[in-house]
Parts: sequence; C-alpha cells; structure tokens
Amino acid sequence: MTQTSRKVINLAFTGASGAQYGLRLLQCLLAAGCRVHLMVSRAAQVVIATETELNLPGSPQAMQDYLASHFQAEPDQLLVFGREDWFAPPASGSGAPAPLVICPCSTGTLSALATGASNNLIERAGDVALKERRPLILVPREAPYSELHLDNMLRLTRMGAVIVPASPGFYHQPETIADLIDFIVARLLDHLGLDQALMPRWGDNRVARKLDRPE
Repeated sequence: MTQTSRKVINLAFTGASGAQYGLRLLQCLLAAGCRVHLMVSRAAQVVIATETELNLPGSPQAMQDYLASHFQAEPDQLLVFGREDWFAPPASGSGAPAPLVICPCSTGTLSALATGASNNLIERAGDVALKERRPLILVPREAPYSELHLDNMLRLTRMGAVIVPASPGFYHQPETIADLIDFIVARLLDHLGLDQALMPRWGDNRVARKLDRPE
C-alpha cells in the first residue's frame, strides 16, 4: 500500500491511566494498514512506563523508531510529532482531514478541549478537529467523575466529539485483561469505519441462526 492511499488517523496518548488501550489501538491501526500521526504527552510517557514494560525514548524521532520496530510497522506508517511541532498536519485545518482519537484522554485534556486551550500540539489538534467538524473520539478513564468532568464531557459532546469511556462490557464473557482492552478498541475501530475481528458485533449470532433456520 502506498503512502498516499493509506487512511490517516491522528492518535494521541495523554496522562490518564489506561495506556494499554492506546497502545493496542495503535497496534490495530498499523495492522490495518493505516498511517498514524502519533502525539504523546510527557505524562503519557510516565504512565506507559508505569503500566507496561515499554520505556519510550524522549525524542519524537527515537520514539517513532522504537514504536515502529515494536509493532513491526512499515517505513511510512508511523510518524511521531513533538509537543510543540506546530507544522505537523494535525495542527491546522489546512492539513489533510483525518479523525483524531485521544486514548486515553486525561481529565486535564478534557478541560483544555472544552475551553479551547491550545497549549500543546495535542490540545491544538483537538481544537482543529472541533472547529473543522472532523471526527474527534475521546477515551477518558477516571473514577468517579466530578461534576466538572461531566460538564466538560457534555460540552464536548454538544460540540460534536464522541465520548467513549474506557468501560468495557462483559456480555462477550471476557477471560483475560486483553479481552477487556479489545472490547473498547473494537468500538473505537467501529467508530473509525475500520474492519475489526477483535469481537463479534451484537446480533451477528442471532442473524446467523435465523439465516440457517428461518422461523
């Protein structure tokens, strides 16, 4: 697949717990042949080192090389942009249109997006997605939510963002932590319009039974 034919996804990791969700999503996007523009906050680097065995390098280029190797990405698939890289495509509405997923999304990032702050590239990318009416998917992972958190999520929902809390279901009878992570990642891939085989969609088994034995 050529670089120009790849679907582009903007992806950001921020400092909420739940780094595994973002990393698994990155893995799936690369496996699906997408080109990913990745942004990683400093707090996210700390969380990733705490919650996983990965220890991301500090510079964007070194991080890009490390993650591309770790997930076996093709040379043109993964681009990592720094905290203040204002010339990165997600920083402007003039950049190529692409969805933005912030996974996990810290409550501080929720606040910044709800109030229009653009103090770093992740916040600016979110602001661009909102003003350009581009898909913006936010994956908060906090408990409990304060009134302020809920107000910010409501404001962002009204502005067009989709809030997907990292709250996995259990009706697929998960057996491992990976199954719980895949539940959320599958929903994110659905919202991005990408095929996924991480978990069956609700009703698929019922449809199969009716086709096999019409009532």
